[in-house]
Amino acid sequence: MSLFARPHQQPDTTEDVADRRGGGGVAVPQGEADAAHHATRTGTGTREPEGAGRGGDAPAAEPGKDDTAPPPAEAAAAGSSGTAAAAAADAADAASAVDEASAVDSAPPGRSGRSRRAAWRRRHPRAARGVSVATTVLAGALVVFALLVPNRIERIEFASFVRIPAEGVLLAGLLLGLPPRPRRITAVAAGAFLGLVTILKFVDMGFYQVLARPFDLVLDWILIEHATDFLRETFGRTGQVLAVIGVLVLFVAVLVLTTLAVVRLTNLMVRHRPVATRTTLILGTAWITCMTLGVQLGTVPIATKGNAEFIGNRVEQVRAGLADARVFEKQAAVDAFAQTPPDQLLTGLRGKDVLFTFIESYGRVAIDDPAMAEQTDAVLDEGTGRLKAAGFESRSGWLRSPVTGAGSWLAHSTFLSGLWIKNQQRYRSLTTSDRMTLTKYFGRTGAWRTVGIVPGVRRAWPEGEFFGLDHIYDSEHLGYHGPYFSWTPVPDQFSMEAFQRLEHGRKDRQPIMAEIILASSHNPWSPLARMIDWEDLGDGSVFHRIKKEGTDPAEVWKDPEKVRAEYRKAIEYSIRSLTEWMERYGDEDTVLVFLGDHQPVPTVTAGDTGKDVPVTIVAHDPKVLDRVAGWGWTDGLKPAADAPRWGMDKFRDRFMTAYGPQG
Repeated sequence: MSLFARPHQQPDTTEDVADRRGGGGVAVPQGEADAAHHATRTGTGTREPEGAGRGGDAPAAEPGKDDTAPPPAEAAAAGSSGTAAAAAADAADAASAVDEASAVDSAPPGRSGRSRRAAWRRRHPRAARGVSVATTVLAGALVVFALLVPNRIERIEFASFVRIPAEGVLLAGLLLGLPPRPRRITAVAAGAFLGLVTILKFVDMGFYQVLARPFDLVLDWILIEHATDFLRETFGRTGQVLAVIGVLVLFVAVLVLTTLAVVRLTNLMVRHRPVATRTTLILGTAWITCMTLGVQLGTVPIATKGNAEFIGNRVEQVRAGLADARVFEKQAAVDAFAQTPPDQLLTGLRGKDVLFTFIESYGRVAIDDPAMAEQTDAVLDEGTGRLKAAGFESRSGWLRSPVTGAGSWLAHSTFLSGLWIKNQQRYRSLTTSDRMTLTKYFGRTGAWRTVGIVPGVRRAWPEGEFFGLDHIYDSEHLGYHGPYFSWTPVPDQFSMEAFQRLEHGRKDRQPIMAEIILASSHNPWSPLARMIDWEDLGDGSVFHRIKKEGTDPAEVWKDPEKVRAEYRKAIEYSIRSLTEWMERYGDEDTVLVFLGDHQPVPTVTAGDTGKDVPVTIVAHDPKVLDRVAGWGWTDGLKPAADAPRWGMDKFRDRFMTAYGPQG
């Protein structure tokens, strides 16, 4: 009878033979092991299965089964026939394999997966070792990338990834010094936080590419909705959904993978604590030395604390964002014209039709950039000459916009309110206040009908009421039946013709003050509309053919030079639409003020961080321009390089002063 059948057998505490030999079997009491060893030496024991004791392919015993070696007596009995013993051993191996497979199949899902992986590692030790090493290398590369990647695409270079991050050295030292449980918690928390920081860097990259500034953790969440709307309007619903899903998958992957990578590297450091400790000390010493001596690779410092500075800047940004509401409230309370009687407002423009027209993305780069200057200058010079021939004169200067790349509504509200509207929080505060805008002051006089031509608006716009316009014509109410041109719902030439048909060309009307927003020069500038005979515009159906002749935005945006070329063509089209309308429909009582709202995206500005935009006043009546003679603006549609440059928020008060009783 087997010793394991004895009900009161006490377990032996000595190290089992299987562990000493590296096998994976059940522990054998020392007495039985000695007896088995004696039987083997005398040639009476059973044959040891091939591969046992090497820790490789030996089958694991099923939990709960008594499949240990038989006692010495039974082993001696079995030794009477070597052939029978060998056959019995082979049968036991087969039964063990079947038991192992059965155990894997019947185990809970989590344990089953782990059992299969363990079995695979035993069967393929070299491959398992290779996978383990490769995974560790990838984990290290991901953590280094997350620690060192800049938050701006143009700063990504080889030298950026051969620096020594202070945060990484400090984290390694902390993890090595913590007890096991706090260490695991810290590793998970640090990995998740590093993933969040990396995601924020990716978001910054996108914001710098479009807005030339980082993402604001307090004020910019509304822009995410605007970005998804832009994707839908440019690439359709399917493109929007795919893009959003791709971004979400990327963010989740970054968060999960950085967490797993930090945990894996932490376990590696603990297993090799002496080497990890020495390496951490060496890197720390190297960081201090490089920081002290200012060692650089090219223009990139070797020792960096970029993540600490990055996080510190964000903390300060959050504080400033939270405090900005109070600052803006004080600024909005000051209005030099709030107490001015209506009959004393804008007296120098009574009887005139006044048009404030914004040209989307018309920035200084269109005039100053050598690659665009020649063609843009030709269009501006041509427009100046044609307007002069029609009896109009013009003056031009520069305004500094609060935004660049995007955020047109912030620029529009800055221009009209006389306040610096640099973020969405200020915009919301403004549009829910009783602040008087330039358009409201025109309406307060009772001398003008105020209208808005806003083809870029294609859904409810509750903020429109704030600007005090008597009537707003959005993209659905201009009579246009042609196609969209990417983001642009209505071509500029049609928008101007619609204004003529709906308002300016009406008989027996009072003077008009119009806010007109031209959208054809909106990103992505492909495909583009082109000028046609004004008589052929009809209901806009003609633009279906013109769109088919245009370029493919997906192809254009593969090459920055093509993007810049299409941008220039879009600006030329918008300027021609406006100046030809003025030449065709303007009269001695027409006053046109047109300006850019902001600079285009950095792909076009090629690193120029300036926010200047051109501004021009065109009038037939010389008295209108005489009132701004003291501004020092340049004659014509093109402002000189040294023409006066004001903040866009300064225009409202200077304009109202110039055209008031004291102007």
